[in-house]
Formats: sequence, C-alpha cells, structure tokens
Amino acid sequence: MNWATFNVGATAPEEYGDYFAWGETEPYYEAGYAQEDPQSHWKDGKSDGYAFSSYKYCNGSYLTMTKYCSKSGFGNNGFTDTLTTLLPEDDVAHVKWGGDWRMPTQAEINELMSNCAWTWTTQNGVNGYKVSGKKSGYEARSIFLPAAGFRGTASIGVVGSHGYYWSSSLYTASPPGPYGAFSFSFYSGSIYAPGFYSRVYGLSVRPVCP
Repeated sequence: MNWATFNVGATAPEEYGDYFAWGETEPYYEAGYAQEDPQSHWKDGKSDGYAFSSYKYCNGSYLTMTKYCSKSGFGNNGFTDTLTTLLPEDDVAHVKWGGDWRMPTQAEINELMSNCAWTWTTQNGVNGYKVSGKKSGYEARSIFLPAAGFRGTASIGVVGSHGYYWSSSLYTASPPGPYGAFSFSFYSGSIYAPGFYSRVYGLSVRPVCP
C-alpha cells in the first residue's frame, strides 16, 4: 500500500489541507478559509458548521442516519443498510484525486502503525510525525503527517499539537454506534489507533493507493 505524501487540500507535506466530515467530499467552509477561527465563511446550508444539522447523511441528529447505518436505533425511522466502508462517490480522496486513490481502511491504518517507526518532529516549521518503514527495503521510505488539529462546529482545535485523520471504515460496535467512524489521532506523546470520532467532525484525510 502506498501512502500519499500530503493531505487532501494540500500541495506539500507540511500543509494541513482541508477538513472533511466523514463521507462528505467538500469542506463546509469556503475555499481559502480552512484555518479561520472561529469560522465565518460557511457555504450555503452549512452555517451551523461541523454539526449533525449540516451533515449530508442524517436527518438532523445522530439518531437519524440515512446512509452507512448498521443499527436501526441510529437510523432515520429505523433505517439500516449493510455499508461499512465508504463507497467511491463518498470517498473524498477518490473524488478529488481520481484513479486508484482512496481513503485508507482501518486495517490499513493498523498496518501503518505496526510496520513503521513514528517519530515526532518539526518539518519546515510544522509539527507532526515522520512515519518511516521498518521492514527490509523500506527503511528509506517515509511520509510526514502534520498535526493539523480538527474542526468542530465553528472552531478549530489543537492545530500544531494534535493530528486527526479519517479512515474509510464505519464504526459498527455499540456503544457508541454507527454515528461515528474509525480514525487515528496523535500528539507528541502518543498515537491512538483505532480511534472513534463522530462523523460530523472535520478531520484530515491522507489518501492511499495500491
């Protein structure tokens, strides 16, 4: 599995890029305002920010999911489906980059955790983790994951000290339930994978391809 060298919405490894709710393929804010705090440049229909009232795949709350819902108690009028991985049309990495690019599954994130060395560092003035291969023949290969923080409602949090990255995998266990998805997160002292975050949070996306 090949990991991209920068985030969706970025053009270089040190750039934070954009923040996406899980399954959404556009940021909720207007272009160029990813780091505005508090955010005031919302797109039409997204003035509540990164909240369930803005989210594409629910009817206003975490108990009214309309897609990617494995449990009727979280579905709109009891809705369920069997989708546990984002479809290509809902995968922002595939939509934005095309080809074979897509968001990583939780299993692929676990492989990155197991097969690589993680070193907290600063690259061109930006904090984050250098992730380097440990297997024979891969020691010289590495990527940099910037500590881009996350977006929740109108605010942006912990930029420069924490990173939060989506997988394409739905969280199906209960509690808490399918209103969340798997992710991984980190700060200078620790790395958390698998993680769980509400699907409406705006997290970073780092694409993969075969």
